[in-house]
Amino acid sequence: MTTTHLLYLHGFRSSPQSAKARQMAAHVARHHPGVTFWCPQLPPSPQAAMALVAQGIADWSGEAMGVVGSSLGGFYASWVAQHKSCASVMLNPAVHPARDLTRYIGEQTTWHDPAERFYFRPEYIDELRALDTSARPPAAREMAVIAKGDEVLDWREMVARYTAARVVLLEGGEHALLNFEEHLPAVAEFLALA
Repeated sequence: MTTTHLLYLHGFRSSPQSAKARQMAAHVARHHPGVTFWCPQLPPSPQAAMALVAQGIADWSGEAMGVVGSSLGGFYASWVAQHKSCASVMLNPAVHPARDLTRYIGEQTTWHDPAERFYFRPEYIDELRALDTSARPPAAREMAVIAKGDEVLDWREMVARYTAARVVLLEGGEHALLNFEEHLPAVAEFLALA
């Protein structure tokens, strides 16, 4: 089955303006013009973020869609894949965001526009816990691109979380995956983009 719809989910404090989101959008536009591509700006509330996503992809067939997520977006991508039974690709995915994001409770700025501020509320931690799918087997094919040099998240936790996935383990690298463009053809092939 070919993928006709692709969802891209950005990470914490990120946006559709992230380098990877823009590179993915450009790759799809250039090489897979028939694919519907959507990269929404996710609100800070995990519950609100997944409600927005669920509404946006309600009419998408799980068999004909794929999801790519970076960092916290990777955690969200696993939730989407469970609910739509679709193929997923995680890029340096957050594995324990309810644990790791507690230190960010309070006012935050976004990476792409430091003038833009939002408040990360304590109740968002429970919302993250409610979205955790790590206890379930994958609902469809998974791929994980993981950099050992990730300075934000522990690559060993990512590998342990995604044992059923096709793992691309990179020596070195960094959380931002600055060489993401090199992996785009493999991601597109894995997702069988139309």
